[in-house]
Amino acid sequence: MKETDDSNWDLIIRPRHKWYQVDVAAIWQYRDLLMLLVRRDFVAVYKQTILGPIWFFIQPIITSLTFTFIFGNLAHLSTDGNPAILFYLAGITLWTYFADCITKTSTTFTSNAGVFGKVYFPRLIMPLSILVSNLIKFVIQFLIFILTWLYFIFTTDAVQPQWQYMWLLPMLVFMMAGLGLGFGIFISSLTTKYRDLTFLVGFGVQLLMYASSVVLPISSMPSKIQFLMLLNPLTSIIEAFKFIFLGSGYFDGIWLVYGFSFMTVLILFSVIIFNKVEKSFMDTV
Repeated sequence: MKETDDSNWDLIIRPRHKWYQVDVAAIWQYRDLLMLLVRRDFVAVYKQTILGPIWFFIQPIITSLTFTFIFGNLAHLSTDGNPAILFYLAGITLWTYFADCITKTSTTFTSNAGVFGKVYFPRLIMPLSILVSNLIKFVIQFLIFILTWLYFIFTTDAVQPQWQYMWLLPMLVFMMAGLGLGFGIFISSLTTKYRDLTFLVGFGVQLLMYASSVVLPISSMPSKIQFLMLLNPLTSIIEAFKFIFLGSGYFDGIWLVYGFSFMTVLILFSVIIFNKVEKSFMDTV
């Protein structure tokens, strides 16, 4: 058989021989597709709604007001001495980004089976586009938090920002994105065979929120419960976020290193499973 000359082709698609291989060069080559998918995700969600992108602003405000009324006014839960609306908004802003990432990424294979079966592109492009499009939503909601935060800074003495730690903010957002990506693509890989998991994702994410100190500060918990809460890597991230902007919260570099290590291992493990499943998922979806 005559060997073909690779130089005669514009694009050469070769199978990955190693189960842990990630073709970063191919992902970069398809960056235009990534941005196109980001635009699609951002526009399509609110395309036929009355208020459109205004929902980006309404969602965190209504959720924070609801938490303030139920957990603050009725249940009288601690907010570490911070204004209740600001305390809950701080947790919700960061949590919503993680929740959106894991929820939407967890349906990568089932939602895009039609596209995956017809066109070649690096499959990781899909979950990465979800992370970026949700990042745009996060930035918008973060601006709402900043405006509320500035109001309380100039009107009360309850908020004591830790300015020296502001540089950690990008890392905290990166860790939230990484955890959302890792959990999301892992669940997505499993749902190609076990569809029941799709019904548990929303319920599980809701339960995870209450185990991540979004509603109740870790300082108000017994020491044994605090340790169990900190085993959840999301807790140290949310607590660090509150510590930086509000001046209250549990801040420990060791637990942040643990969270970062957990995220790294999770992503590596999930990518391995993702790479394995993508080779044959069309037979099961």
